[in-house]
Amino acid sequence: MRQERAEVPSSQPEFTLGAVTIGLLIGSLLCFTNLYFGLQTGWISMMSLQSALLGFLISKLLPTPLSPQQLIVVQTTAVATGTMPLAAGFVGILPALGLLEEEKDGSPPIHLSWISAVGWSCSVAFFGVFLSPPLRKQVIIEEELAFPSGTATAQLISVLYQQPPPGPSLRRRAGYRALDTEDPLGSTSDQGVEIDRDTQETTTGIETRDEREVIQQEGWLDLAYSFLASGVMTFAAYFFPVIFAVPLFGKYLAREWLWSFTPSLSYVGQGIIMGFPTTLSMNLASRGMLVGWGLLSPLSKWAAWAPGPVGDMATGARGWILWVSLAIMCADSLVSLLPVCQSYTVKLLSSYRASKHPDDSVQVTSAEDETPDRLVPASWVVRGLITSILSGTLLVWLVFGEEGIKTWATLVGFVLGGLLSILGVRALGETDLNPVSGLGKISQLFFAWIQPGNVVANIIAGGVAEAGAQQAGDLMQDLKAGHLLHASPKAQFYGQLIGSSLSIIVSATAFSLYQRAYTIPGPSFPAPTAYVWLSLARLLRDGQLPDKTGLFMLVFALLFAVTAGIKVIAIRRGHPYAKWIPSGVAFAIGFLNTPSFSIARLIGGLVEYWYHRRKGTTSGGDIRLIVIASGFVLGEGVVSVLTLILRTLGIGVISCWGCGGGICPGCPA
Repeated sequence: MRQERAEVPSSQPEFTLGAVTIGLLIGSLLCFTNLYFGLQTGWISMMSLQSALLGFLISKLLPTPLSPQQLIVVQTTAVATGTMPLAAGFVGILPALGLLEEEKDGSPPIHLSWISAVGWSCSVAFFGVFLSPPLRKQVIIEEELAFPSGTATAQLISVLYQQPPPGPSLRRRAGYRALDTEDPLGSTSDQGVEIDRDTQETTTGIETRDEREVIQQEGWLDLAYSFLASGVMTFAAYFFPVIFAVPLFGKYLAREWLWSFTPSLSYVGQGIIMGFPTTLSMNLASRGMLVGWGLLSPLSKWAAWAPGPVGDMATGARGWILWVSLAIMCADSLVSLLPVCQSYTVKLLSSYRASKHPDDSVQVTSAEDETPDRLVPASWVVRGLITSILSGTLLVWLVFGEEGIKTWATLVGFVLGGLLSILGVRALGETDLNPVSGLGKISQLFFAWIQPGNVVANIIAGGVAEAGAQQAGDLMQDLKAGHLLHASPKAQFYGQLIGSSLSIIVSATAFSLYQRAYTIPGPSFPAPTAYVWLSLARLLRDGQLPDKTGLFMLVFALLFAVTAGIKVIAIRRGHPYAKWIPSGVAFAIGFLNTPSFSIARLIGGLVEYWYHRRKGTTSGGDIRLIVIASGFVLGEGVVSVLTLILRTLGIGVISCWGCGGGICPGCPA
């Protein structure tokens, strides 16, 4: 059964200056925010729901509010702008190149200038955008994959505009309760009690109006108060660092074992947006954190497998558990991709057999219901792909030279990125998880085979391949939302191109400012994913592991390969307990991040769980929670720009009171 779609006049203008401008403003804020959090923890967010909410609130200040389809353009442009720090590798690839050592890697550290960072970003910024139209036709139009986050965004917009919600079969998403025609308490249907349809529709209509009224009347206040609270706390923590480094478990554990607590409202907000199951995986957010930092870290230190300081990435426990984290991520991602590969192979074989034995009695019709003038022409796609690949290869050569990576290897990286994009998009459409970490590791393994011994080439080519997969996946969620609300794919395509173009400048500028003000990676911004990229590249070249890590990597890889298999089966069979099966990637992130960040996210997940258990059924409750969480995240992200400027000007800490020496990030002690 096809999902219901909103019907709108095809002549309604969608790609407008107002919509694009609002999308670029929101996206620029998200770009700075994602770079800030990505360099701290390696975790960024698409913020598609939050972009739609912010766009709706801003549009209410305009003389003529935006239409639902224009809001889709806002959200699409914002996401394309805001996710560039990950797509262009500013939170992983570029910091990893800065960690290179001449003796170990055969190359000195590579620190890109602003113009070089712009050139590198241009090389990978548009390939995924031009991949999106053909992928949209396959996975959204023909196969109708769910893309739950995109569908949730469409449902949210339908609520804001008092339209019937599309896609009633959407599974519930953290932070947003889908409006559907089922019993809102989810109990009477199990008992076989029939509910009068008219009463049901009336109740849904009342809920829709109530949620819309809440967001219109109180949305700005909720956003302002949460933004202000998070911003003030971040500003105070800049001058008094102990505010974000509370020795909750004692100063000894904080200083020697990195067990402190960062009471950042932004990380609480991230936990609310992620939802309780994800944060639970991360800590298992308690167990990933507890296993990594409470069990393996002390074990490696006391057994003298990692004799250096705990926080040292080369000789300390933090670097030792990184390898276990890497094994978990690879195993989880690869097993999660196997069913996608299997189903795609079956589909290809079926198509091949059908072409060999055509049945003249069967009329093949396209499921596309958009008129050609609203679609991206195929000639644009072909020319765009060829141009983005050739220009991207040239730019990579100009930035890194032939010594960094061979020209033919860059071309192979783009081709591999296109193939991996198919797997990533299909996995995202079915599970709502884009396995870019696993796809990146696959690309590194491949390039270790075709260009062995070159650490620089391994990282760069892996980044090229991962960029296309990550970008195409994120943009596909937006195209799904647009499809359900009958937005023009061509208008979204324009928004994606413009957003990606601006984000090149914004991301490169922000990253250059951070490089001037801080050591990256360093105490304040450890960029944990940079160590993942570099460590795997070195392993593939040298084949050497730290003492005893091989055994633990094998054990945890097998454990999470089995866990991932069980999770995939549970999701495909629709079992309600599937979301509680731990995610291997989230579990591994609990290893990479120090406990201070994971604890704050767990608190956010607990707040989200409690809120929906106690108050989530009240009118407007779900949307209001998203608004507050968004304010928390954006507050710290925006104020971080101000503190970055202060740092650049040489204005720093006022007092180290309460620190005790060695507790706060960047402490001279």
